[in-house]
Amino acid sequence: MTDFKLPDIGEGIVECELVEWRVQEGDAIEEDQPVVEVMTDKALVEITAPEAGRVTRLYVAKGEIAKVHAPLFAYEAQGADQASSEPVPASGESSPGPAPEAVSSPAPAAPSGEPARETSSRETSREPSHETSGQGPHGRVPASPAVRRLLREEGLRLEQVPGSGKHGRVLKEDIQAFMEHGETMTAESTLSGDAVKTPADEGEVRVEPMRGIQAAMARKMVASASTIPHFQYGEELDVTELLALRERLKPEAQAREARLTLMPFFMKAMALAIHDFPILNSRLNDAGDEIHYLPSCNIGMAVDGKAGLMVPNVKGVERLSLLQIAVEIQRLTAEAREGKVASADLQGGTISISNIGALGGTYAAPIINAPEAAIVAIGKTQWLPRFDASDEVVKRAIMTVTWAGDHRLIDGGTIARFCNAWKGYLEAPETMLLHLR
Repeated sequence: MTDFKLPDIGEGIVECELVEWRVQEGDAIEEDQPVVEVMTDKALVEITAPEAGRVTRLYVAKGEIAKVHAPLFAYEAQGADQASSEPVPASGESSPGPAPEAVSSPAPAAPSGEPARETSSRETSREPSHETSGQGPHGRVPASPAVRRLLREEGLRLEQVPGSGKHGRVLKEDIQAFMEHGETMTAESTLSGDAVKTPADEGEVRVEPMRGIQAAMARKMVASASTIPHFQYGEELDVTELLALRERLKPEAQAREARLTLMPFFMKAMALAIHDFPILNSRLNDAGDEIHYLPSCNIGMAVDGKAGLMVPNVKGVERLSLLQIAVEIQRLTAEAREGKVASADLQGGTISISNIGALGGTYAAPIINAPEAAIVAIGKTQWLPRFDASDEVVKRAIMTVTWAGDHRLIDGGTIARFCNAWKGYLEAPETMLLHLR
């Protein structure tokens, strides 16, 4: 039996969350067959089998944390002796599979000085109500595997923490309360003969750890909002002519297997406007005393995907055609929705677009994707009445956009002039032809 260890995924990652097993113990596997999906703080990563054989043991359960260079699963290589293939847990180890509380039959309380055998939650529900004094059904303190793991991490014993759940079950909130109040809470509970209880009709609070991309995004947004002085600037775009042009170009794009949305036009017009306002494509150094003007316009786009919000970017937009940009957007969107974007596609962005209108929003106040200098949120297109040059009311396609800029680099006048240039290309899209290379 061979242990497969979680390989070094790169980017300094030392652990990741196990999202889904593609195989079960006893399954046959082929070389390069997808075995498991894990989520880092960058992306969803698929781990494949190193060689053909049969899975004998899964060391990490779904939702648990896997460590780099630690065993992930065990397998028996193809051609090995099948008679000795069943794994036998070593003394003191627990085999993976059902949680420790799930066993098939009830057991009496263990003799004094010996640990009680775990019982199933269904058996527990049939037992009469117990006081929350540290002993549940069958002489044990009921708690989920996640709670038991948290106790081990905090260096606590299960008996120390008064449980507030049904039958004295210890919840994560109980551990947090114990960590805050310590022995004072224990003494008060002992004197009163009762611990703090949650009303039965409210149920238990569901606690879910924040991990992977969601946790990384949370840290990044907190850092951006707290270190960058944001300011917002809003504008309306009349995209009536742009919609008409897209409809005329769609058949040609489809013939080349490209889906032509408005996003390629937004990106191309932005790259053209940045040529005249390079400060929008710059960033401050870490010391905050130098402005670095970036040579390429790598435009990021926020995608709400399977693994959370991701912002892959299209590299070198100023050098690409509308069709090439459309193909890149299509590729990055599909990969981001599956949570499988390559690290290179998530790095090196210089300015970002958040298309909140795709979900129905009219406007938003976005947070800058640090260390970039600006981001724009695009609202949904609405057909609204407007006055034309002859003061006649006409039907026009109106879109609201909201910019957020780094006020250390960009002032209101600069963002207004830049937005006017960008708006000009989008409201009269044929003018972009004059500047295409």
